Amino acid sequence: MNDHKRPHAKAIDVPVSDTVDSHEDILVGGDRSPNRRELRLLKELKFLARRAEGEMRPSSSAREKAKKLQLKVIDEARFLRNWAGNPLKTGAVAPSGQELSRLMAHFVEADRPGVIVELGPGTGAVTQALVERGVDEERLVLIEYSPDFCTLLRERFPKARILCGNAYALGEVMAELGNPPIASVISGLPLFTRPLPERQALLADAMRLMGPGAPFIQFSYALVPPVKRAMGYTISRTRWVLANLPPARVWLYRAVVSETASPATA
Repeated sequence: MNDHKRPHAKAIDVPVSDTVDSHEDILVGGDRSPNRRELRLLKELKFLARRAEGEMRPSSSAREKAKKLQLKVIDEARFLRNWAGNPLKTGAVAPSGQELSRLMAHFVEADRPGVIVELGPGTGAVTQALVERGVDEERLVLIEYSPDFCTLLRERFPKARILCGNAYALGEVMAELGNPPIASVISGLPLFTRPLPERQALLADAMRLMGPGAPFIQFSYALVPPVKRAMGYTISRTRWVLANLPPARVWLYRAVVSETASPATA
């Protein structure tokens, strides 16, 4: 009895179809030429091998989905880290979901002249929704407090103007830019973490800088608006986005004088 152990075969990553081609002589038996039946079997084997390779190889759409999922997980980790470091300034523990981001972007009035200002863009979930909607990246002015997020935004949106500073000082920031006309303001700021006078001051600055009827777009998890009704603008709201975590809706403020508020449609 032979006590010697056979060496383990080393695994080699060879396509299945190549294996069929290289072992054709074994499959047909010896050095003779294959007969018609064997040729047909070889052809079928090669076809099945190539189809198996195609099924095992991820498609471009599958790779794209995997990449988006990977970025989503990384962004959520970044958001959670920033929230843990300063919960009152970050506000949310995760970026806005895709449905909420698209809903907010829907209300931006890109046909108006001027820049589109985003307050507290974070990792750029809403910014991406704006770009996908067709808003020119060069029109975007993003005001973000977190230096880490500012660095990330510059990488993802190199044509946008990224300003690392206090978004609640909107009047001062826009004055430094020369007070360009503003078409819309879209906000991801956690307004309820700030005292009411600060919220009112921010909204007043936005209304002063925008033209009549231009929207200030704000999402919130709360049942009540971040700033209640006051003279000089109207308030409307959207449906709840239940798919968001946590569920949220969008509040719209417009610089027009009206005594009635009507539900927004989207």
